[in-house]
Amino acid sequence: MVWNSGWRLASASSNSGILGLIGAGSMYPETLREHIQKCKKATTKPFGVNVPMLYPNIQEIMDIIVEEGVKIVFTSAGNPKTWTKWLKEKGITVVHVVSSVKFALKAQEAGVNAVVAEGFEAGGHNGRDETTTLTLIPMVKEQINIPLIAAGGIATGKAMLATMVLGADAVQIGSRFVASEESSAHIAFKQTVVESKEGDTQLTLKELAPVRLIKNKFYNEIQELYKTAPTKEQLKELLGRARAKKGMFEGDLENGELEIGQVAGIIHDIKPVANIVEDIMAEFEDAKKEIIRM
Repeated sequence: MVWNSGWRLASASSNSGILGLIGAGSMYPETLREHIQKCKKATTKPFGVNVPMLYPNIQEIMDIIVEEGVKIVFTSAGNPKTWTKWLKEKGITVVHVVSSVKFALKAQEAGVNAVVAEGFEAGGHNGRDETTTLTLIPMVKEQINIPLIAAGGIATGKAMLATMVLGADAVQIGSRFVASEESSAHIAFKQTVVESKEGDTQLTLKELAPVRLIKNKFYNEIQELYKTAPTKEQLKELLGRARAKKGMFEGDLENGELEIGQVAGIIHDIKPVANIVEDIMAEFEDAKKEIIRM
């Protein structure tokens, strides 16, 4: 949810009865502090911060989270052993995002309170094994004894119920909330998500960090470069800096990274967060009743 989930989306989510998360991956430390402070003013409900652990100023980010009294942290893109003990000693609940059984077990061993198991349908940075959510959830459930949160390809109440039948205790939803009124994404990107259809996204750049993108001019440039058997350095040169900001936040639909999940194909409108949550929960309850009738 980099460049999509600021304080407005996080607070609106928490106010709607779910757990909102601020995406720290796109924020300088003091920007994150500002978003946390604004979120605290906008909601009295719990909210958390998602922290990709691959950034150089990670210590400063973690210190700000503690100073501002955030009680829930979702970590990703790194070794959970690095920060889990430190955060838990400060009374913070720690959830780690994984893409495989192996990493789920490592996260459990590190002492996290729960894991998010994310299938490769998901948008943005992703696992290398391309394990789908409906395959990953039961495999992880079989191996761990801490709470399991399903992610990847979930945007509806029926999908939420399906993952719970397979063993998930909860779900994490990203792409659906990109197309919300409170998302900080550029309106042009939101509209592109709504217009996306099956096959419009692809996982690429696996040599660097696998990422699912909407196919656009930049994506096509990547595919052309692959025809030359490029080195990692050549891929990095093409990627450059701030591609995600350029695409999702600034609305450059040709030259930016447009990160979204495969589930974009069933996202057809931009709504307030409260309405999205209401729709998902209503469909979830209806689906449960339908199963009982069967």
